[in-house]
Amino acid sequence: MLDGNAFILTGSVENWRVTRDRDFGIVGMKEGRRRLAETIEPGDRIFFYVTKVQAFGALARVTGEMFEDRTKIWPGKPGKADAYPWRFRTEPVLVLDEHSFLPAEGVARELEHVRKWPAEHWRLAFQGQLRQISEVDAALLEERMREHAGTLSPA
Repeated sequence: MLDGNAFILTGSVENWRVTRDRDFGIVGMKEGRRRLAETIEPGDRIFFYVTKVQAFGALARVTGEMFEDRTKIWPGKPGKADAYPWRFRTEPVLVLDEHSFLPAEGVARELEHVRKWPAEHWRLAFQGQLRQISEVDAALLEERMREHAGTLSPA
């Protein structure tokens, strides 16, 4: 798929579960990410990077314009009150089972985005909630996620 821009959205497994339970129909960005969120348009793709497990869990396509809503949906970090107010309607493109996420370490070193950091510090490439990535990286990530999903045996 070569339409629009692509982004990596970093979040906790708890936030990923809430988004999954809502059928990847809505995604929210942190307060401080408004400027970057304003660049997201319908047709853009969002890859979900899950912290702690350091893996990719889903790919969604943006279907609507950004809107502001401060109703709490996602748990966020303990002790931090962030409603993720910059929101988008989305639809799932590819959702991996929680126990079958694509480990980031294997694909990270191939991503242009990650080459900005020393190899031993590749994890820094996924800090901060939202990052835009190149079309080359998006195509590679989607291909690897699809390959990974295809190699998984049914449970």
